[in-house]
Parts: sequence; structure tokens; C-alpha cells
Amino acid sequence: MSRVKHLKKNLKVNLIFYILYTFVGFFSRKIFLDYLGDEFVGLVGTLQSILGFLNLAELGIGTAIGFSLYKPIYDNDRETLNKIISLLGFLYRRVALITLGLGLICSLFFGYFFSETPFSLWLILYCFYAFLFSSLLGYVVNFHQSLLQADQKEYLVTSYLHTTNIIRQVLQAAIAYYFKNLYLWISLELFFSVVYSVIIRYKIKQEYPWLDIHRKATPDTLSDFRIIIIKIKQVFVHKIAGFITYGTDQLLIYVFVNIQSVAFFGNYDLIYKMIQNLVSKSFSGIHAGIGNLIAEDDQKRIEKVFWEMMTLRFIIAGVAALNLYHLIDSFILIWLGDKYILEHDVILFMTINFFVVIARLPIDSFLNGYGFYKDTWAPIVEIVLNLILSIVLGKIWGIKGIILATTISVSSILLFWKPFYLYSTGFKKNVLTKFWPHFLKLVLGFLIPAAILDLLLKSLIKGIPLNYWEWFVYALKLNVLIFCLLVPFMYFFGRGFKDLLFRLKIRKK
Repeated sequence: MSRVKHLKKNLKVNLIFYILYTFVGFFSRKIFLDYLGDEFVGLVGTLQSILGFLNLAELGIGTAIGFSLYKPIYDNDRETLNKIISLLGFLYRRVALITLGLGLICSLFFGYFFSETPFSLWLILYCFYAFLFSSLLGYVVNFHQSLLQADQKEYLVTSYLHTTNIIRQVLQAAIAYYFKNLYLWISLELFFSVVYSVIIRYKIKQEYPWLDIHRKATPDTLSDFRIIIIKIKQVFVHKIAGFITYGTDQLLIYVFVNIQSVAFFGNYDLIYKMIQNLVSKSFSGIHAGIGNLIAEDDQKRIEKVFWEMMTLRFIIAGVAALNLYHLIDSFILIWLGDKYILEHDVILFMTINFFVVIARLPIDSFLNGYGFYKDTWAPIVEIVLNLILSIVLGKIWGIKGIILATTISVSSILLFWKPFYLYSTGFKKNVLTKFWPHFLKLVLGFLIPAAILDLLLKSLIKGIPLNYWEWFVYALKLNVLIFCLLVPFMYFFGRGFKDLLFRLKIRKK
């Protein structure tokens, strides 16, 4: 199957399953909040943030291994693929041991850390260990799925993962509604993690019968792939910066505000993350395609595809960000009630962060495709800046200050340094003349229609939707305006827009 066909299949499967998963997610969270309480939902969010810290040992391995798989997949070098996967298993088993040890140590302090919550220590520990062992399964059982992802077969991972998650959430909602049993609710997390691990391992055996899933890495394997170990160390620093920047908000909100606010913020964050993940999943198959494109070493085509992706991402980020900014408050009001509405500035900063994450992904994708991770100083600066600002601004403004800290740290590094690194090292061109003029045009192609949209909404669409039907009609009117404004501006401002239209036209023929 060609790269484009793989991409289309990944896109179709990811969209279908993620829409289903999103619908079930909204339905189930409403039941969890109503029948299990704000405090329990906040507790789950806080424990998952803590678990994210423990999983820092993994950061870098999956990305570096994925980068190393592209060329042997392109060359159909099965012996090298077996060696790399055995190395992945070797590294992940050690990550699992480190994570388990850190988790056990961390849990010793839960009695103090969660002393002000209404839950028993046994419940908190049971919930944490269920999440912990679910995470460990990914390291010791189903790590082979990295081969599926690098081989542009992300649709297999998506279909099985989301199917098990949808069934799990439906059953959890039923348990919350009928029994309100927290222990049984938590048990389903671990049970379905086991089910998914068994299924995906069986599927990998079917797809790659030549893969020796029990093969152990030898000292020679480690020496043969020293470059992977070096890449892992470099990627680790980048990944930890991403986690601290985006993954600690709920933990910081618990520390500086309270556990209920974690649930309130989590409602908004759920929607932003669902849209963000939908976009990421829709384009997940393209990462392997970029790796293969770079392996072909056609510099002119590489940069052409880069700008097509940048323009496409700006359009998607623009449409999604404008929808979130103008619709999310009214949706939360209808879905959960006015009790859960956050202040407007929080929404503004969350939307800016969302837009930056989506719009800049092509830069990260091409840096990953080239395997460029040497700039470890940049994520260190981002980490320090984010933590200092989060602590200072979090104490002053609470949730708003914590999200603003993310906005500042993200903008300072990701929007300025990363493009320079890609152009100077990868494309080997001047970033001032070859990147920034085109990038700033894309920014204007979004900001101008966004400003016009804000003015038009005040005069053309009035009133606040009070039910789902009114909200749906309001959203339709909003999106008509968004497309009428954004697409023409992107056509004239976006360097890759015409190439993208031409490519889509050729594909249809």
C-alpha cells in the first residue's frame, strides 16, 4: 500500500473512532460528575498528573525508536527491525522497573499530600496503583505497537485502543449511574488495559509473522545502535519540557487552588485535548510518511510538502481555535451548568496554547523526521521559564496565571527557535528570508479574519444558546462565517495553499 493510501486509511479510521470516543467521553464525564462528584473526578485528574511525572523515564524512547525504524522499513530490512524492536523491549522493561519503584515510593506520601480530600487513603492508593499497572502494561507487553505506527498502520492501534476505551467508559458510566461504586469503576481501568494489551499483541503477530517478539537484546545490539541511545537522551530533554509545559496544569491547580478546581479546569481541558488529539490522530500516519520522504532526500519536494502541511495546519488550527473560543462557554453551560464556567481570560490563554500546538506541529514533525534533537538547551530554558512563571503567576492569579505561564514559555521557544533550527540544519536555508515572511503571512491570514469574525458576531448573531439545538444552529452560523473569512485569506496568504489544492485535485482524478 502506498504512503498516500496508508495516510488516507489512517485518517478515515482515526476520525471515525475518535468521534465515537469523543461522544462517549462527553456522555460519561457528565455522569461521573453528577454521580461520583467533582472531588473524585478531580482526584483522578491529579493522580494521572502524578503518574505523568513517573512516566518521564520513558520520554524519548518511543520517539527515538520510531525515527530509527523508518529506514529499515523503507529498505524492508527485517533483521534490523528485529534488533531495534528487541532493543525497545530491553529499554522499556527497565523503564517499567523505574516507574514501578518511583510509584511505590511516591505513594508513601499520599496520606500527607491528599490529607484534605474526603477520600480514604485505601481508595486513593487503589486508584493510583490501577493507573500505574495499566501504564506498565504498555512497557512490558504491547511495546511492539511502535512498529505498527512507524509502518503507517496507526489505524490498527487506533481501532483496537478506542474500541476497548469506548466499552470501558460505557460500563464505567453504568456503574456510576446504578451503583456509585468507586472501586468497581477503578477496576475497569485495569481490566480493559489488560484486554487491549492481549489484543494488540495478537494483532502484531498476525501483521508481522517474521517478528521475533521474544527476542532479547544483546550487548552487541546496544553497541550496534549507539546512535539510538544518544537520540533517546536528547529526546528525553525535549519530551520532559513538553510534559512540564502541558502536563502539569492539573497538579499545579490542585496545589495553588483546590481539588474541585482541577475538575472544573478538567472539563475545559477535556474538550481542548479531545480536539487536539483528534487532529493529531488524523495526521499521526503522516509522521512515518515524513520520515520516508526525508529518506528519499529530494530537498525541493521536502520543503514543498512542509509548506503544504504548514498551511493545512494553520487552517485546521484556525477553524478549531475560533470554534473553541466562541462556543466552549455556551457548551459547558448547557452540558454541565453555570457552576462550571471559568473566567474569560482562561479561555483566551487556553485557545492561544491550543492554536500554537496545532499550528507548529509540522516543524516538530520534520525535526523528528530528520532526527534533530541536539538542541537540548532549548527545552531546559522552556522548563525553567514555565515552572518559575507557573509558581509566581499561579499564586497571584490561580488558574489564569498557570495557563498564562504556559502561553509565555511556549511562544518564547517553540515559535522562535524551532523554525531556525529546522531551516539552518535541515533545509540549510536562511530562516529570515525563507521562513519568516511566509510564516508571518500565515499568521496574518488567521488574525485578520479572526478580528473581522469577532466584529460580525456582535452584529449578526445575537443571544446565548440555551439548549443543544440552539447551540448547534449557532455553531453552524459561526462556521459559515469562519469558512467564508478564513479560506479566502489563507488562499492569498498561505504559500502552500495552491499546491495543496492542486494535490487534492490530482488525487480525485
